[in-house]
Formats: sequence, C-alpha cells, structure tokens
Amino acid sequence: MSLRVLHVLDHSIPLHSGYTFRTRAILREQRRLGWQTFHLTGPKHVATPPPPPEEEVDGLHFFRTPTSQAAPRLSGLDQWLLMRQIEARLEEVALQVRPHILHAHSPVLDAIPALRVGRRLGLPVVYEVRAFWEDAAVDHGSTAEGSLRYRLTKRIETHALRQASHVFTICEGLRRDIVSRGISQDRVTVIPNAVDIEAFTPGAAPDEGLKAQLGLAGATVVGFIGSFYAYEGLDLLLAALPGLLQRRPEVRVLLVGGGPQDAALKAQARSLGVQDRVVFTGRVPHAEVQRYYDLVDVLAYPRHSMRLTELVTPLKPLEAMAQGRLLVASDVGGHQELIRHGDTGWLFKADRADALTDAVDQLLARREQWPALRAAGRRFVERERNWAASVARYGPVFERICAAGVEGGR
Repeated sequence: MSLRVLHVLDHSIPLHSGYTFRTRAILREQRRLGWQTFHLTGPKHVATPPPPPEEEVDGLHFFRTPTSQAAPRLSGLDQWLLMRQIEARLEEVALQVRPHILHAHSPVLDAIPALRVGRRLGLPVVYEVRAFWEDAAVDHGSTAEGSLRYRLTKRIETHALRQASHVFTICEGLRRDIVSRGISQDRVTVIPNAVDIEAFTPGAAPDEGLKAQLGLAGATVVGFIGSFYAYEGLDLLLAALPGLLQRRPEVRVLLVGGGPQDAALKAQARSLGVQDRVVFTGRVPHAEVQRYYDLVDVLAYPRHSMRLTELVTPLKPLEAMAQGRLLVASDVGGHQELIRHGDTGWLFKADRADALTDAVDQLLARREQWPALRAAGRRFVERERNWAASVARYGPVFERICAAGVEGGR
C-alpha cells in the first residue's frame, strides 16, 4: 500500500521562508520513500497575484484556501473564522484525495481544523510543532507572555497536542516543553531541521565587482542574510559595531533581506553614527542570494534570548555550515543544539553587545583555525543533519498509526 498523506500548511512555496523550505524538503523526502503527498495551505498563504484554488509549484500540487474578508480583530473572532475556512476546505480536499493520514503543521490554527475533520472522516491526525503559536504572538507584539490571551492560546495548543495521534517537532527544546504539558514521551518524535547536502557547496570567491558596487571593496564583511524579525537580534549586531570598529576599522556590516525591523534598524544605524559602515541591500532574488553569501567573511546570528529562540532551532546556521561558512551566534538554546563553540562555530553570551564584539574579534584573530572550523561544520551537517535521515523518522510512526487504524476497523 502506498501511504497517502495530506499536509495542512500555513503557507508554502513559491513564498520563501524557513517554514516553506522545511516543508519542501519534507515533501520531497516523503515522496522518495514512495508515499503520495497532498498539500493544502490556509488563508494566510497570501501571494500577489492571489493564488488559484489549485496550482503546481516546483513539481508539487497545492490546494489553496481562498482568502476572504477577515473579521474584526475582536476576541479571536478572526482566528475562529480562519479555522472554519481551513476546516471546510480541508474536508473538501480530503474527500477528493482520500488520504490515510492528515499531517497538520504549525500553527495550531491548522491543527484544530485537522482534528475536527479527522474525527468526522475517521482519519488519524499527526501534529508537527515548529514553534508555539503563543510565543510567536509575543514576538509579533500582539500579546505579552503570561497575559490572558497568552494563557488561552497555550491551552488551545496543549489541547491539540493531547488530541493528536502523534506529535512531531523540530528540536529537543520543543520536545521537552511538549512533554512537560503532559504528553507521553513515546508520542513525541523529533524531526530535526536539516539541509539538502547536494544543494550546498563550499563558498566561492567573492564577486569583486558586486563587492565594489556595494561599497565593500577591501572590507572585512560581517553579514546576515534573511528576514529582519525582532528575535533575530540584528539590533544587537548594530550595537556591537562601534566597539568592533575601534578594534577593526575595516569591518563593514552587510544586511541582506528585509522585514518588520527594517526601518528601525536603519534608524539605529543613523543614531549610532555607523550608517556609512552598514549596507542594507533590501530583498534580493533567490537566485542571487549565493552571490551575497560569497561576500561575507563571518555570518552573524545574534538572536535574543526569549522562549521562542531558547526552544526553536533555526535553519540558517545549518545552511551556513553546509557551505563551509564561518559563523558567530548567540548562546540561546536553539543555537546550542546546532553549534559547538570553537568547533563548528563561535558562540557568545546572548543579549550582550560587548560579547558579540569580542566573539567577532576573536574569530577574525584566529585565521589559522578557519579551515578546521569550516570542515567541522560541513561534516556535522553531512553526518547528522541531512533531510533523508530526518524524514526517515516519520516512517515507523506512520506505519504504527496506519496499522492501528486497520486493527481498529476490523
């Protein structure tokens, strides 16, 4: 029997994010296992122009949930309506493709509709937690940790975890938190973030023309490439720059991307008087990203310490190690699961600009260690963080769930 899995997703490719790249890797590897995968995104998959009800992207067929006029943001009514939209579309798609399993991915707004549809159609539901909805809301500034909304959201999340046939998550920090909510350890499986080794090769020499065009000729470049969210700690990188310039006047910071913190970061650079030492490129086409990586001497991941970053492992450092890049990162829990200080990267005390200054300075001073650091990072992802090994962990769980369904139906 070819296993048929219907994935319920917040958003997907062609949008670019860590979420969509992880999803694409999971789908690709599940198909290599011989499974049939089907894919539904919710109303939050917003693209320009709006996507059709069904579309093909990169060889994957996606069912879309139409975006309708949102309700006023009062008492969670908009979230409730969003879940009802997902539920109606999911039942429609499930009746069409006849899956064996519903595989709901974060946020819990996808899990609740999947559980309701699963009960009606007699389908098992697995829930994959990439981050907790309540913690994401704190980072977005829409609630505060410990508020009434936070506590209610956490209760909804915990309810979904308890109702799911099995829970998957991306790292040990989240697994421990899930177990602490009363979920049995044998019902929680970690599918670690990983990389497609074949997609990454050690970095090429920098494009000197591009470097000169950006005003970086002759500079030592400390860079970040990604989305500018508050938790990424790019404000800390800018705060560390004046002290670093006192020691190494040739340093420049390269920020490639954009996001909610874009304007605040530009204002901070001006207030610190370092605006001429920081290059903001804006978002660049995906096909061009590699050229910008090749300009960077040291990649910086200065995430602030908060529940989200202490629990969740990011993809970016793994991609950096796959390319044999040098990196410095804050010592939040999510980074400590990935980076061994002095072996595969350089860690510094989170939320301390002086510690970040010291870390970059120390790494730049240890040029003789660079080849070993680069090689160790590449070995780590090759041996421990490849997608084929990660996705293989679904197999025994799905087989057990399907076998239990067959037994229960006799």
